[in-house]
Amino acid sequence: MNALIPVAWAQGAPSAGGSSVSFAILIAAMFAMFYFVLMRPQQKKQKEHQALLSKLASGDEVVTTGGVLGKITDVGDHFVTLEVADGVRIKVQKFQVSALMPKGTLKSA
Repeated sequence: MNALIPVAWAQGAPSAGGSSVSFAILIAAMFAMFYFVLMRPQQKKQKEHQALLSKLASGDEVVTTGGVLGKITDVGDHFVTLEVADGVRIKVQKFQVSALMPKGTLKSA
């Protein structure tokens, strides 16, 4: 029976000192890379968008996330009223404003 099954040689357990430290460093490096590649740019972009929303004023020309170009006529806490054509006003949620356009963009469009 020993001819078919080779004798198993017992191996000593690896020392835990070196491998656990390198594993901890590897995990810390992965978390740091995750933070700097994914989380930090997203937080920066969100902070810039909040600054944009806080400085919206009547008369600004903006584009919404849906692509609607209009001039702000009224700014509320949660909603903004846009004039998209002469006499045509729509009310959109404030956080849907994606970009502030230069003055005169609406006339050239």
